[in-house]
Order: sequence, then C-alpha cells, then structure tokens
Amino acid sequence: MKSRPVRSSQARRPLSGVRVLVGRARHQASALSRELRKLGATVLEIPFIEIRMPRSFEFLDSALMNLDDYDWLILTSVNGVEAMCERLAKLRLPKTGLKHLNIAAIGPATKKAIEERGIEVDVVPKEYVAESVVRSLRRRVKGKRVLLVRAKVARDVIPRELRKAGAHVDVVEAYETIVPNSSRSRLRSSLGKPRRAPHVITFTSSSTVRNFVALLGSYSAKLDGIRFASIGPVTSSTLRELGWRVHIEAKEFTIPGLVEAICVSLTR
Repeated sequence: MKSRPVRSSQARRPLSGVRVLVGRARHQASALSRELRKLGATVLEIPFIEIRMPRSFEFLDSALMNLDDYDWLILTSVNGVEAMCERLAKLRLPKTGLKHLNIAAIGPATKKAIEERGIEVDVVPKEYVAESVVRSLRRRVKGKRVLLVRAKVARDVIPRELRKAGAHVDVVEAYETIVPNSSRSRLRSSLGKPRRAPHVITFTSSSTVRNFVALLGSYSAKLDGIRFASIGPVTSSTLRELGWRVHIEAKEFTIPGLVEAICVSLTR
C-alpha cells in the first residue's frame, strides 16, 4: 500500500480506509483493535495464537507452595500473571505470600496486570524484551533464587544469562500457546480476496509470526503490497529469519507503540 498524504480531514482518523489484520489471541485482541478503530482503521481479527493451560501444573504449584524459598519473581506476560494468580486461588494461597519477593515485570501491560491484583512491582526494564530484563537484574541476583513464570515455549535468554550472573533460576510453565486451526480457512480467505485483504498485518510476538506461517502452510497467497508491522526487534528478527520483510517496527515495544508506528508509516 502506498503512503498517502495526510489531509486535514484525516487528522483525527489517519487510518481511514486502511484494513489491518490483528493476529493476537482472541481474548487479547481488543486493546489493539480498539486503538486502531479509533484512528479509522477497518480491523479484521483472526487469531494466530491460542492460549491454553499446560498439561500439568505440577511444577508451578510446587513453586507457589514454596515461595518462601525465592528472592525474585519474574513475570514476562499478562498470560503468566493471570495463570499464576488463578493457581494461587486454586491452591488457596494468599497473595501476601508474594510480599517478600522482588518482582520484575517485562513491560507496562504485565506490570499493570500485577498491580491490579494488589501486588507491588519492583523492576520494569527500560526496553520490554528479555535482554533488558537481564541488564536490569544482572547485578542484583548473584546468589539469589529466582522464579521465572512463563509460557511452555519461550526464549531462554533470561534463565541462561541470570545463571551466568550467579543466580539460581527455576523456570516453570504457566500456560502454552498453540496454533488455532480454526483460523486457517479465515486467513486464507481474507488474503485471497483483494477487496478484503489487509493492507497491514500486525505481529505482537515471535509466536504470532511462526503461527502465521504455519496457518499459511503451502497456501500461495499474494502478499505483495501487504505491510508487516512488528511490535519490536525480537519479533522482527523472527520475521526475517523466516524470510519475511519487516515494513513497520514499533520504537516502543508496546501496543500503543505499535499503533503509533503504523500511523507514522502510513501517513508520512
């Protein structure tokens, strides 16, 4: 899609006439979709990712029942916060059991989810990626026990680097992400119809990238002219590794940052 000059009538709705495909998990798509619609975009929601419970909560439950053994708790997503708090409730463990912990959240959305549950957050890195978490904590965790609550499949940057810094790190799975097969036909149908095809496809994690490719499969959709918008460098790296071009990348690795990057790219 070619960049268009901004007219005065477009000042408040700069994305009018732009179709954006949001591939976040169904229960998380609303925040991104809402902001895009405010700016005039036509939003199509087709989840590239589905969140589900792990096969077993054995290791998470064991860690939660032994929180006194830990000095730090690291949470890397809203999904992890929700899963952890659900298990605390299920096990009838009070949230006060977290008070002695230093808690790190990978970004503002995760921080907000933690604080909404009455839990104080001590550290939020300057950039909302694993490498920044490590930089924030490296000098503070030597000899400390760290509990990392995350998805089943995730990058190993945090546990690997914190262990190098002298921390004892336990990694527990709180949820897992899968490819929603129900999205396959909807995605292919959307891409196959020029009048319905998106101008922009958003990617908010490496998992959404990989699952998008899995949903496409051998389908030879024409993606020429469609811009790929990434929430940050890690997601962008995954796109490039899989042979896709990154047209738009957020400077701030958040949903508002992604929306702003799309606006800037399409209106300059």
